[in-house]
Amino acid sequence: MGETVQRILIVEDESEIRRFVRMSLAAEGFEVIEADSVQRGLIEAGTRRPDLVVLDLGLPDGDGVELIRDLRAWSDMPVLVLSARTTESDKIGALDAGADDYLVKPFSAGELLARVRAQLRRRTRAVADGSTSVEFGDVKIDLLHRSVEKAGQPVHLTPIQYRLLVHLAGYPNCVRTHRQLLHAVWGSSHGEDTPYLRVYMGQLRKKVETDPSQPRHLLTEAGVGYRFVP
Repeated sequence: MGETVQRILIVEDESEIRRFVRMSLAAEGFEVIEADSVQRGLIEAGTRRPDLVVLDLGLPDGDGVELIRDLRAWSDMPVLVLSARTTESDKIGALDAGADDYLVKPFSAGELLARVRAQLRRRTRAVADGSTSVEFGDVKIDLLHRSVEKAGQPVHLTPIQYRLLVHLAGYPNCVRTHRQLLHAVWGSSHGEDTPYLRVYMGQLRKKVETDPSQPRHLLTEAGVGYRFVP
């Protein structure tokens, strides 16, 4: 038996962009389904159960964020947003609603495919992985014993630093917004404490990054949040 072909749903009303995305994905061997509205996108997502959704935000019958919220009520399939909207509030709104990543138009086929592959890898790992450790660079997180090593030496993290690192590591190559991180690590009453989060990220980088001033794994998404890159 050959490998199962992965299925991707494109929800985009601009035919030229939809064609460009379809051809890029099909050339990589993906099966592609198309929709041009929120309603059609939800029907295709529900009936065809794609492995990933590539979604434009500006659709003729509504906002793509509405589609994300509806989708998240019953599915955790990855959603990669494509949008001409470049403001931080638009990115944050889509990510907080449940999108996994955000790509601003115009974009190259190479960047689109890299983001798609990253999301599909993460989904495959989440489905198949019973792993009790996470490794990146020369750092190893032992989830079973709640410990961290760097180059074989133990790293002392406070409980909050540890929770922050583990949460980010659980979403490789995904943007996590300030609000998502604050809710996950500190609780729902801390959704606006972004300066607090910045301090802890600085402390964490000093402990796990080789060069904290030029981080390779705990990256800042300016004005939006952070991305963990293994």
